Amino acid sequence: MRNATTTAEGQVGWTTTDATSRVAPIVLVVEDEPDMQFLLAENLEIAGYAVRTALDAEGALAQVLRRTFDLMIVDVMLPRMSGLEFCRELRARGVRAPIILLTARSEEPDRVLGLDLGADDYVTKPFSVRELLARVRAQMRRTMAQPESRHEFAFGDVRVNTRTRLVLWRGRRVDMSNREFELLRYFLMHRGEVVSREQLLRDVWGYDQTVVTRTVDNFVAKLRQHLESRPHDPRFLVTVHGSGYQLVV
Repeated sequence: MRNATTTAEGQVGWTTTDATSRVAPIVLVVEDEPDMQFLLAENLEIAGYAVRTALDAEGALAQVLRRTFDLMIVDVMLPRMSGLEFCRELRARGVRAPIILLTARSEEPDRVLGLDLGADDYVTKPFSVRELLARVRAQMRRTMAQPESRHEFAFGDVRVNTRTRLVLWRGRRVDMSNREFELLRYFLMHRGEVVSREQLLRDVWGYDQTVVTRTVDNFVAKLRQHLESRPHDPRFLVTVHGSGYQLVV
């Protein structure tokens, strides 16, 4: 099913939903030409990606600070802040999602500069949509093949650093027990996946067999109290009835 949503910046976001599949990878398209933006978003969505869009780097940066993206496609010639400056800003902030730059400039110094500033690939306009999608798939495969190396996460009002074990909610430190933090870390490492209670008991608690207990449910309720604005109507850590839990970020 294909759905269109509107972001806080007023831009259109496309999502793909399928009750039988895991959450689609999320791609941010930063392109100031509406026709090109629509073309990219539509083709990415047809290819199975969830898409968010922005017309400029400022709007894109606001989105990146609120949620995690799996890949970004960024036009170099953006108003005010260029795509190159945007790329440099993201890397300075520790954002490690793959970035594919789009540009009308084909000269080698321009390509080298973009790559030196942290871009992962460079596509020159005009380009084939099939080629761009192939490059997107290549970056996704490369990312998936690497072990999880991120340690900073952001969603809603929550900021988490798994290396320092710092959890902030609306800028205030959240005090968590060791088990609560390990459960949160596990959800972050498996974000978007439906995780069963048995899987959590095995991987977080270390039980090697099914145990009839409400331990998981109680700890999930504690996490919601820490991280959700409305714990009884959670937005991020949701229950998938009959299956387990899912961190939707």
